[in-house]
Amino acid sequence: MRIVVTGRHGQVAQALHERAAGANAEIILLARPEIDLTRSSEIETALSAVKPDAVVNAAAYTAVDQAESEPDLAYAINAEGAGAVARAAAKLSAPIVQLSTDYVFDGTGERPYRETDLTNPLSVYGASKLAGERAVAEAAPDHAVLRTSWVYSPFGKNFVRTMLALARQRDEVRVVCDQVGSPTSALDIADGVLGVVRNLLAEPTRSDLRGIFHMTADGTATWAAFAEAIFAASRAAGGPSAKVIPIPTTEYPTPAKRPTNSRLDSSALATAHGIRLPHWRQSLQPCIERLLAQDAN
Repeated sequence: MRIVVTGRHGQVAQALHERAAGANAEIILLARPEIDLTRSSEIETALSAVKPDAVVNAAAYTAVDQAESEPDLAYAINAEGAGAVARAAAKLSAPIVQLSTDYVFDGTGERPYRETDLTNPLSVYGASKLAGERAVAEAAPDHAVLRTSWVYSPFGKNFVRTMLALARQRDEVRVVCDQVGSPTSALDIADGVLGVVRNLLAEPTRSDLRGIFHMTADGTATWAAFAEAIFAASRAAGGPSAKVIPIPTTEYPTPAKRPTNSRLDSSALATAHGIRLPHWRQSLQPCIERLLAQDAN
C-alpha cells in the first residue's frame, strides 16, 4: 500500500510512519511546503506527483482554544482544506481516510455516542472538524471518517507529556474530574487506520466499509483518573509523579467549551472492519517508558 499522509509532524502521522513497516505499507508524509491545506489549488498537484493508492488526511488545526479567535484559519484547514484533499483523492481514484474528533458532539448525552447521534459542536474547532467531515463525504464517496478522542503518544504535544512535565515542577497537579472520555494512543490509531485503508482497497464496492466510524481505545476515564494512571505508570518506570487534585471544569475555564461526555461507541468499526483498539491502560505504560527514555537522552 502506498499511502499519502498529510501533516508530517502530527501525532497520528508520526505513528503511521512508525507502524508502516509492520503493515507492509509505504507512507509518504506530506506537509508544508509540499502541501498546504490553506492553498487548495496546489493539493491535487502534490498528490498527483506521488500517485498514492490511498490518502489519509491527518493534518488539522488542533489548537482548540486558539481556534476561538482564529475561526477563519481553523475552517480553512479543517473544512475547506479537508474537502480539497478529498477532491484530489477522488480524481486519483484513491480512497480517503479523514480523521475527526469527539468534539463534534456537545457531550450532554449519558451514553457513549454512536455515529448516528445528533452532532452539536460547542467550539469553533469542533464545528470546523464537522464541516470537514461533510466536505470529505461530498467530495469523495470512497471515504471513511474516523472520529477519535484524547490522543496521546510519544510524539509531539499531548496530555501525557504535559503531566510528566508538570510532575517535574510540582508536587500537586489540579486536573478536571467531570469530563470523561477514552484516552487513545496514536500508535493504536495508526494500526486502526492502516487496517481501514487495507479494507477499503481490498473491497472497493462494499458500502458498509465507508462512511463515519468511531475509533477510540477500549475503556474510559476522567482527565483526573487519566493523570493518576500516568503518574502511576511513571513511578513504576522510575519517572516523576505528583498528587492529583480533582477539580470541576468550572475551576479551569478555557476559551473553548469541551464536551463533558466524550465517550464514543466504536462497535460499528468492529462490526464492519473487524477492528478494535486495545484498552488505553494497556498502551499507556509503553508510551510512558518511551517518553522517559527520550527525556533521559
